[in-house]
Amino acid sequence: MFAVSALALTACAGTENDDAEGGAEDTGDETTGAEDSEADAGGSEEDGILAVVDHKYGPTEVPEPEDGELSVVALGWSDAEIALALGVEPIAVHDWLGFGEESHGVGPWAADLVSGDPEVIPRADAELDYELIQSLDPDVILNVNSGYDEEEYNRLNEIAPTISGPEDAANFNPGWEAQTQLVADALGLSEEGEDLIAQTQQSIDDARDAHPEFEGLEAVTGSKFSEAYGLHTEGDMRWDILQLLGFDMYGPAADIADPENFYAEVSEEQVEVFDADIAVLFPIGYSLEELEGDPLLASLDVVEDGRAVLLDGDGPLVQAFSAGNPLSIEVVLEELTPQLAEAVENLD
Repeated sequence: MFAVSALALTACAGTENDDAEGGAEDTGDETTGAEDSEADAGGSEEDGILAVVDHKYGPTEVPEPEDGELSVVALGWSDAEIALALGVEPIAVHDWLGFGEESHGVGPWAADLVSGDPEVIPRADAELDYELIQSLDPDVILNVNSGYDEEEYNRLNEIAPTISGPEDAANFNPGWEAQTQLVADALGLSEEGEDLIAQTQQSIDDARDAHPEFEGLEAVTGSKFSEAYGLHTEGDMRWDILQLLGFDMYGPAADIADPENFYAEVSEEQVEVFDADIAVLFPIGYSLEELEGDPLLASLDVVEDGRAVLLDGDGPLVQAFSAGNPLSIEVVLEELTPQLAEAVENLD
């Protein structure tokens, strides 16, 4: 449903001057020029510059492609899905969540927007395959939601103009709005990016308005992995979406949140940080049955009282929850919100 409306954004008229958050100023129907905001549309086109994007490592010029087709390599987490929502199909996708070649490296909510056969770059612990990326001869590289390693950035930028995250963003923590706008700016679609953000925010606002009972309740989102647990915090859409829906972070969880990271490690001795009014929990590397059978979690009041939403770690909802982009947010709103409402009904 949302994918169709997002694609429709590409039919919008050309962009107008705009100083977007974390992005650039648009100076023409097809171009953006942050360094020359007073230039007319024709001037930017004559310069051969599609966009100038301000990001963590300074301003980057994206040239107009000679053949009119922008070749995009999307390396950052969810960068490809945002490009697809804006009607631009990358030639290569870094498969952060392991969707596989059959899904073109993107979630099922975005796979139908792929008409070609992009290179799917598997997620690996080793460094990026720079030779592969160079062989693709991209016009621009999107690495907006990433680890912000400066050496990695410099190597990518030698291959093609590379767009990193917002200036003050922590690793893998650009914020969905800033990430969306930076990707849009890099594609010369600043106004369409603003429209996409506004559409998504309206969907969130509509869900919040439909559930006033969420307002002010304390909640957490977390996961079980290995011998410990993880708490998702501000900047991670797995928490942010709950906050946007009206929930507040549970006090003990907020106390251990790391402002420099999108999660905090939780030891076995600290599991009570999940004992909020409402909890959303899922396993990483474990089955849902193993999560349900975890004795420490099962002993918490939030679980015993049926106020915990336990999700299948391999299910599409958790994948959408983790992806945190406009297309996947729509899935979360449609599928998680009713489960949250059921959990709230179990409050005394």
